[in-house]
Amino acid sequence: MKRIAIVTGASGGMGQVFVRELTKEDIDEIWVVGRNEKRLLMLKNEFGEKITPICKDLTKNADLLSFLELLEKQNPSVLWLVNNAGIARMAPSREFSFSEIEQIIDVNCKAPAILINFCVPFMEKGAKILNISSASAFQPVPYINLYAATKAFERSYSRALNTELKSNGITVTAVCPGWVDTDMLSKEINGKKVRFPGLVAPEKVVRKALKDAKRGKDMSICSFYVKCQHLNVKLLPQRLTMKIWLHGIKNYL
Repeated sequence: MKRIAIVTGASGGMGQVFVRELTKEDIDEIWVVGRNEKRLLMLKNEFGEKITPICKDLTKNADLLSFLELLEKQNPSVLWLVNNAGIARMAPSREFSFSEIEQIIDVNCKAPAILINFCVPFMEKGAKILNISSASAFQPVPYINLYAATKAFERSYSRALNTELKSNGITVTAVCPGWVDTDMLSKEINGKKVRFPGLVAPEKVVRKALKDAKRGKDMSICSFYVKCQHLNVKLLPQRLTMKIWLHGIKNYL
């Protein structure tokens, strides 16, 4: 039985870093999942024969079900599942279209929950699930409201599922970074250069996440800045934290 890791949203940003770090683990294959087949093949060219490109659109039920069929056909031992795929946009909620709302919820919430349920039967003691949440999951966040709410779902879902699966020896970790220096960030809004306090490199987030998962933690916070943020939202009223956030983004609205 081959031992595998699965990484969604693998073709860029933190996904690519997860793939790089997982090549150092004692596994036979890394299934890299994404919509851009060309980028997935580039991962195979970069990291070698361990990489198995799987071109799927996680918003489509047919693609999700075909992924389950692949699992059943291959019958691997899933050692790592990294639900990294995500969609984000900063804008007033009224500007989001029906299809955009649907896509964000499907990719950020629906797909991770479904993939976990598909993969758990193929996991043994010691397997690990990482769901990429966010520091925005700690409190309500106006103007990235939908994204933050989906990340709050991922954080809550992960921590509760970690308790459920503890008796199976499976760890579920919610990874909650702040601003991560990837192409996902808009470097300029309305002609103004955006300042990202506490910005960290994706390598720092990924290495801490893998380390925390191995330690059995249900949440991974990688920087002192985000640890302070996590403490602040516990101590301060949520209305005040939202007011502070709005003050910080007023120049970009």
